[in-house]
Amino acid sequence: MNGHRYWLTRFVFERALGVIYLVAFVSAVNQFVPLLGEHGLVPVPAFTANVPFWNSPSLFYLFPTDVAFRIAAWLGVVLSCLVISTIPQRAGTWAAAATWGVLWLLYLSFVNVGQIFYGFGWETLLLETGFLAIFLGGWNSEPSTIVIYLLRWVAFRIMFGAGLIKLRGDPCWRDLTCLDYYFETQPIPNALSWYFHWMPAAVHHAGVVFNHIAELVVPWGLFVPQPFATIAAIVIIAFQLVLIASGNLSWLNWLTIVLAIAAIDGRWLAWIPVRPPELAAPSTRHRQLVYVLAAAVVLLSIAPAANMLSSEQVMNTSFEPFHIVNTYGAFGAITRVRDEIVIEGTDDDPASPAAVWKEYEFKGKPGDLSRMPPQIAPYHLRLDWLMWFAAMERPAAHEEWFNPLIAKLLMGDAQTLGLLRENPFPGGAPRYIRAQLFDYTFTTPDERRSSGRWWNRRLLGTYLPAVSLADARPMR
Repeated sequence: MNGHRYWLTRFVFERALGVIYLVAFVSAVNQFVPLLGEHGLVPVPAFTANVPFWNSPSLFYLFPTDVAFRIAAWLGVVLSCLVISTIPQRAGTWAAAATWGVLWLLYLSFVNVGQIFYGFGWETLLLETGFLAIFLGGWNSEPSTIVIYLLRWVAFRIMFGAGLIKLRGDPCWRDLTCLDYYFETQPIPNALSWYFHWMPAAVHHAGVVFNHIAELVVPWGLFVPQPFATIAAIVIIAFQLVLIASGNLSWLNWLTIVLAIAAIDGRWLAWIPVRPPELAAPSTRHRQLVYVLAAAVVLLSIAPAANMLSSEQVMNTSFEPFHIVNTYGAFGAITRVRDEIVIEGTDDDPASPAAVWKEYEFKGKPGDLSRMPPQIAPYHLRLDWLMWFAAMERPAAHEEWFNPLIAKLLMGDAQTLGLLRENPFPGGAPRYIRAQLFDYTFTTPDERRSSGRWWNRRLLGTYLPAVSLADARPMR
């Protein structure tokens, strides 16, 4: 493989990865302190005081303060914009490596103290991809073919791991019925999810077949000669675009597209109005570091590869604290119903049938039946995602963050309320809060035409009985 042919490939890959980093750090700017700050729902200082540094290395062991969290998040935003602009790359291989390295270290620091709010597969995927980007070289250097192939290895594991976990998991992936449920019950649907849900069953079943081909067959093409590797990448990108159109899976699909770019021959990108400079071969030191990287990835890939081949395959797991090589997978099981937790507050006697309860509206997850499901991705609403998980389990499984959330709402905490779309008590806080569990279903086409609603719902019962601030303080 001629590295000169992959200069444009690297150019597009780096710009796209910079955008994903930017989204991730903007999410940290907006959400990290309310969720994990000194007075957050799950405070980082308590974590760093109880978990040894080498179990979860992070810069925030030195400075577990809100000031440090904000500085690190904004520094990540600035550096992301720099790599998008190509300034560090134009300054040379080592300047580019240093910039990508700081981005990786900063995000590693957030993930390793982020606890349940950063326990998603796309966090480690960004760290693994970002670590490899450190070795991509500068503007005037020939792209390393080894790093290009290592990026393809990441893309392969994302796709193939997801395909295997489906075949081993929910039987609906084998009888081709998973998409009959998925669009309605996925974590955060978007507006198009409603339309995907009401497609004919035959289309859903064909979609599952396409899923299996895209995840289990096509990824092998990433390692064959051109133009077939490019064709495999295009199929993966098309598959990911369908997922992007049909729901909100944070930056998982977007970052998979970024990784697939590594398999595209630069000649297919010649339409981009950028001309490669005169390229020099990588320096001896750079080549040596790439060889060390490749050897490390081979060794660290043993556990993820063994996991993929195991009948006890697990999804989205890291085998070492730096998240350099990980295992991935998605939707090994599909929920058949959509349960939603609706948090309500009142100033009345909660035992009175006449009590007026007002609902808290979240930014992404379903609530108001008439509200169009929003397009959120690639941005990640961390609290909304955990609310989806919490609705499937007993309240006790989520006391770590759910009880503090209720206490913060009863205090009218401004930072916590900033995570929500609407505060029904703008003048203060309610005297009591409760959480109800509802079954949500998409309206039928006829119901939507007549009512304008996107959702129907049915009360299932109480998730959390009414509590006051006096009751909630001990929960915290």
